[in-house]
Parts: sequence; structure tokens; C-alpha cells
Amino acid sequence: MADDPASTIILPHRRLKLDTLVRLRWLAIGGQSIALLVVHVGLGYPLPAGPAFALVALSAWLNIFLKIRAPAVTRLSERGALFQLGYDILQMSGLLYLTGGLGNPFAFLLMAPVMVSAAGLSARHTILLGALATICASILAVYHLPLPWLVGEDFRLPVVYSVGIWVALVLTLGFMAIYAFRVANEARQMADALAATELVLAREQHLNALDGLATAAAHELGTPLATIYLVAKELSDEFEDKDPRGEDVELIRSQAERCRTILKRLTSLSSDEDKTYQSMPVSQLLEEVIDPHRGTGLLIHTVLDGKGQEPIGTRNAAIRYGLGNLLENAIDFARSSVTVSADWDDKMLNITIEDDGPGFAQEVLGKIGDPYVSVRSGKSGSGSTGGGLGLGIFIAKTLLERTGARVQLENRTPAHSGAHIRISWPRETYENHPAVDEMAISDHNHTK
Repeated sequence: MADDPASTIILPHRRLKLDTLVRLRWLAIGGQSIALLVVHVGLGYPLPAGPAFALVALSAWLNIFLKIRAPAVTRLSERGALFQLGYDILQMSGLLYLTGGLGNPFAFLLMAPVMVSAAGLSARHTILLGALATICASILAVYHLPLPWLVGEDFRLPVVYSVGIWVALVLTLGFMAIYAFRVANEARQMADALAATELVLAREQHLNALDGLATAAAHELGTPLATIYLVAKELSDEFEDKDPRGEDVELIRSQAERCRTILKRLTSLSSDEDKTYQSMPVSQLLEEVIDPHRGTGLLIHTVLDGKGQEPIGTRNAAIRYGLGNLLENAIDFARSSVTVSADWDDKMLNITIEDDGPGFAQEVLGKIGDPYVSVRSGKSGSGSTGGGLGLGIFIAKTLLERTGARVQLENRTPAHSGAHIRISWPRETYENHPAVDEMAISDHNHTK
């Protein structure tokens, strides 16, 4: 539990594919070309067609240059994407300057590069692009060529209306950028957290696979070790008692016998006949979860209280890891003691973890279990599970719920300080589904 798999996850960089920006720019080029042709040729409105089409052609040449220079699968750095999206804002601003400024109905397309940035880049770069778009919009509100209109007529918008368009554009830009960034960021956080969960399951599955490999190795090595043992035994009879070579042969024989004993133990470890290993009472489960945390300087109390026979389940990596992660979080924030208790009856099994720490912060009680939510109101720098981001809680809750458990996270009653975590299983689910761990891993693989 000391090596939290979540901590080994490297959060993916927000890097856009070059091909994505190139395709979006081609879409903009097509739309700009059609709009200019319809207004200038179709409607016959006068406009500076040469400079306008030159700006469109510049974007086309940029796309061709990027397509030739770099493969489509290239992922841009944040700075590279920033420059390209910044160019798109400036190019669109140039077209708007030539065609009426903010009076042009297409002025709101200034927001498009900022939306792309909000969905794929960091907040800092999105703010920079938003500031650039706001500056361009402010300049276009004052300086621009006349809006293309009927020959002989001069179409001018009232100043108040132009200011209203500017305010609407800036407010819409800010709202849409924040909304897109929050939605995209939540999706990225969930993807990162699920990747951490996948790593946990992969590690536990790998450990389970090692058990089968140990059994196979024991069977494969048994025959050559038996041969070495027999040959060494026969050689030992050919030397006199004081011959040093006899002592070497005896050493070889004893070590071969030791290897045979170790391999026999490995074989029996995963045998279906070894009920002690395959089955695990609740008391043994709690002891295995608590044992790695002995000697932390805190008192860890264990309380068992149930009606009827103690529930007995099978070894389950998801349950052990989930409980261990929750216990580690409690130990991180406890002041002096942690209590782990189990109670059961004919229908339910409940495991409770309580600590005497500061408890969960009130402002996040409704969000506990979501990834990247800081869940404690104190000792934030104490190295809590998930790096203080709530990722460990998310992984533990996800794994336990996949085994059929219900996880409740809350604070203790006002008379006591600390957190109260309750994990509940229907007793039938806990006892009568021996392959629940494998089912959890299989379901995870099917949903990837």
C-alpha cells in the first residue's frame, strides 16, 4: 500500500493532433470562401475581394505547408497549438476588418479558436487566446471597413448597437470558454482516474497470474532437481568420510533437497485443496489489511461483532486493495487511533473504518468519491492517498463497488471528530461468489 499505483500515473498532456487543427482550418477556409463568393458574386455587394481572398489563400498555403512538413499523427506542443490558434484568430480578424467589423454576422466565429483551446489546452493558454480575441474584437468595434451593402447605400450600425455586440461577444466568449474547459477537464480527470484504476487491476491480475506461474515452474523444475538429488546421493557413497569431495557432494544433495521442499510449498500454495489459502474469514481479511500498517505510531483497534457464523469469502484482490486504500487514508489523517470493525448477520456484512482526525471537509462531502477531489479539511500535506487529490478514494470506491459493495463516506457524529467509512455487502454476494474478483477484472477489460 505504500506504493500507490495512482501516484505512478502520468497525467496525459493536453496535446492536440496537428491533423485536427488542419482539418478545422480547411473547414474554415471552405466556409470563408463560400461566404465571400455569395456576398461578392451572388449578391453583388462590393468588398475588397483581392485582400479577402488573399487571407483565405494564406490559410490554405499554411495547411499545405503543415501537411507536407509533418505527418498527420503529429501532436503539437501547447505552444505550437497556441501559435496556430492565435493565427486563426488574427486571420479571422483580418477578414472581419475588410468586411464590416463586428457588424458582420460572422463576427462570433472569433470564438471558435478559443473553444478549441478550452477543450484541448491548459487554462493559461486559453486565457491568452481569449485575451487576444477580446483585443481583436475591441479594435474591430472601432476600426473596420464598411459592411458590404447595396451600391449607393451606406449601412452603418448605431454606436450603442455596436457596443452591445462587443459586450455580447466578450461575455459569450468568456462563458463558452469556461464551460468548454470545465467539461473537457472533467472528462480528462475521469480518464486519468480510470487509467489509474486500470493500472491497479492490471497489477493485481499480474500478481494472481504469478501464482499460476509458480505452480508451473514447480512442476517443470521438479524432474531435474530430482535427478540432481539422486546423482548426488549416489556420488556421496563413492567417497570416504574424510574426503573433502564427499562434503561438497553432500552440500549439493542438501541444497537440492531444500529446493524440492520450496517447490513443493509453492505447488501447495495455489492448490485448490488448500482451503486455508483459498478461503478467507472476515477476521483474516481485516488482519491482512491492517498488518502492513502496524508500527505507524497509531493505535489500530479491531472490533468483531456479529450474529451467527463469521462470513467466509475467497481471496479478492479488489476488496483487499480497496479496504487497504481506505485504511491508509484514515491513518494519514488520524491523530492517535483508527478503529476497524466488522459486524454481520444473516443478510449483511458491514466493515467500518473510523479515525479521530479532522474528518471530511464540509464543502466536498457531496463530491467524495469523484476523482481529483481533495477530501480532508486538514493535514493536506501529509501525503494522503492519491496525493491529496482524492484519486485513491475514487479507486478504492470503484473497486469495492464492483464487488457488490455499497460505500458510504461521511463524518462521525458531532460528539466525535474524524471520518466514518462504511462498506456493506449482502452476505450472499460476499460468500457465494468465489470468482467475484475475476468478474470485476473481466468486466473492466470488456468496458475498456
